[in-house]
Order: sequence, then structure tokens, then C-alpha cells
Amino acid sequence: MGCRTLCFGLLFILFAYYIYIPIPENIEETWKIGFMNTMLKMTSLTAKLFENIGLMRYEELFVILTNLDMTEPISDENITVTDTTFSDIPVRLYLPKRKSQRQRPAVIFLHGGAFVLGSCKNSPYDLLNRQTANKLDAVVVGVDYRLSPQYQFPIALEDALSVVKFFLQDKILEQYRVDSTRICISGDSSGGTLAASVTQQLKNDPVFKNKIKAQALIYPFLQIIDSFTPSHRENEHGPLLTRDIAAKLGALYVTKDEALSQAIIKNKHIPQESRHLFKFVNWSTFLPDKFKKNHIYREPILEKFNLSYPALLDSRLSPLLANDSQLQKLPLTYVLTCQHDILRDDGLIYVTRLQNVGVNVVHDHIENGFHGALSFITSPFYLLMGIRIKNKYITWLEENL
Repeated sequence: MGCRTLCFGLLFILFAYYIYIPIPENIEETWKIGFMNTMLKMTSLTAKLFENIGLMRYEELFVILTNLDMTEPISDENITVTDTTFSDIPVRLYLPKRKSQRQRPAVIFLHGGAFVLGSCKNSPYDLLNRQTANKLDAVVVGVDYRLSPQYQFPIALEDALSVVKFFLQDKILEQYRVDSTRICISGDSSGGTLAASVTQQLKNDPVFKNKIKAQALIYPFLQIIDSFTPSHRENEHGPLLTRDIAAKLGALYVTKDEALSQAIIKNKHIPQESRHLFKFVNWSTFLPDKFKKNHIYREPILEKFNLSYPALLDSRLSPLLANDSQLQKLPLTYVLTCQHDILRDDGLIYVTRLQNVGVNVVHDHIENGFHGALSFITSPFYLLMGIRIKNKYITWLEENL
């Protein structure tokens, strides 16, 4: 009996040690973050187990859990909320009820989730978009683009672009009494990827290039070329978003082949003919010195990868691959980055490159922030960091749109 108890105790200690992730000292609500980290790691372990025994694919468990948090289109005393379609793509529309003598601004929001998870109907995004509409007296459109791995690159982008172009038609803007000079495209995480890419695409389209006043990117993913930037190294184990989870889920937007996610983790996923692209994402050139610290720049390892994935070299997936002449066309830009985030350096590099070509950029960097906080602003978490990010984003929109 004593031996069994001892073995059980040792196994418990080993398991606790395995799932434990240290929390950076400057992060608030450490008990919440610690609990959330543990739950995410246990979910990831369970998902791997289920995949190994053939019960379901790794991402399916995350999808099931995310889909538990869906909301109905419930209107309130200030906002009318409806689910409809724009260009056959599901959207959630938020329309202010109070009468206005002038046309309203509009925000088109693209949710995050590694192109695999999430919906504009998840409670945090519903709250964010509802409060944006109310605070700005704006029309807000949440987009439910199709998700991978069933729909891979560039389907999510094409869906987002279709919705935006539909909404920007003169007759649609007139129907919702939207001011065509006060429209913003925004998104968080992979939604930030889509927002950045859509904005780049529209600025090259003579029909729509003058209809976007601003873009707002919240801890965006902006390049897949280099997965060994300082922020990837420093935040490999989170909080919340780890390199392992990001690689396994994010790679599904390109392929179901697990070899790609493993190659991304090793930074060996880029084909040999792509060295000319490194100059666009070279963190040793673009990162402010305070973020370089003692890190040494190493180029991604060029490999003769067995399968060809042209998406890896496409600026529609990695908006940082756009050249300077494309970037200088971009509108007023808001970028929010978090210190404890593997994607931090993507946003920092984009800020530097946009500033270098004369784009008007507002950059909010949160020293104690972390990736995904915005997704935990509703019950049962009410995460203070997420609420702070939400308020910063809405305040910027209110002041600039």
C-alpha cells in the first residue's frame, strides 16, 4: 500500500512538473493565468492522446471547446444585432438604434483563432463588437470566414475580401448610412493577418483603395518565414499561446501534413529559393534594440522540403513580405503588441517598416500583456488584461475614426 501511494505521489509530482509553466513576474492575476495555462496544456495533451489513438484530430478538441461559447444575435436597448450573409459569407451585424443626423463610421472585424478556431459569435467577440458599435455609434460587421483544415489558404482571406468588397458597395453603404471615408478593417491574431492582407489587397484595387481610412491590428501574426525571432524564443511556453500549439494549429491553414508543423518548430520549413525574402522579416534590422537583447540573428534554415507549399512564400499569408512600395500605400494603422507573446516581433517589425515608408502608425505596446487575452474578457474569466486591450482598441477607434 505504501509503495503504491509513493508511486502515485511521484507520478502526480511528475505530471504537475510537466504541465507547470512559469508566469512572468509582471503579469497580473497570476492565479487566473496559471489556471488557464494548465487547462490549455492539459487540453493539448488530451488532444494529442485522442489523435494518437485515432479518436479525433488534434484540432477537433479545441474546436469543440471553442464552439461551446457561441452566442445568439440578441439585441439590447442600444444595438440591433442580426445574423445575415454578405456575399454568401455569414456575418453578424451590429446597428446602433439611436438616431443620427450624420452618416456613421463602420468597423469590419475579423476574429482570431489560428485560422482553425473561433467565430464572431463567440462571447468575447460579440461583446467587443457590441461595445464598439455602441461607443462609436458605428456599424460593426463581424465576419465568420470559413476555417481550416477543411478550407485552407487562401479561402479565409477570399471570404474576408468578399465580405469587405460587398460592404463597400455604394448601395450597401447608403443602406446602412455609413460614411465611406470612415471605415476601418480590424482583427486580432490570425484575424489581424486577414485584416492586414485585405487592406493591402484593397489599396491595390482602384475601385476600393480610397474607402479604407484605417486598419487596426491586435497582436497580429504577420509572417511565417522566421519562427525563431526573439519573441518566439522568449515566449516558447506562453503564457497561453505556445510555439507548439501555434505551429500545430497554424500549419493546418496550409496543409494537414504534420511534417510542416514540425519543420516550423525547427525553423526549417522554407525552401532554398526563398532567401531573397529574409530581408523583409530580418528582426536584426527592424526590431528596436530593447527587444533584441542578447539574441543573435540566424537565418531560417533552408531545406529541400519534400512537399511544395507556395503559400509559405505568399504575401497574402505573410503581409510582412509586401515590398515598400506596397506598404507606403497603406492607411492610418493601429498596432497593439504584447511583451509576452510569440507574435510580438511580427507587430514590431511591421510598425518599423510602415514608419520607414511614411505610413501614419500608432503603436501600443503592453509590457505585461500576452497573446489571446482579448478572448477571455467574458464569464467566467473577466481577464483584466483582455478588458484593458479591448478598451485601448475602442478608444483608439473612437479618437481616429
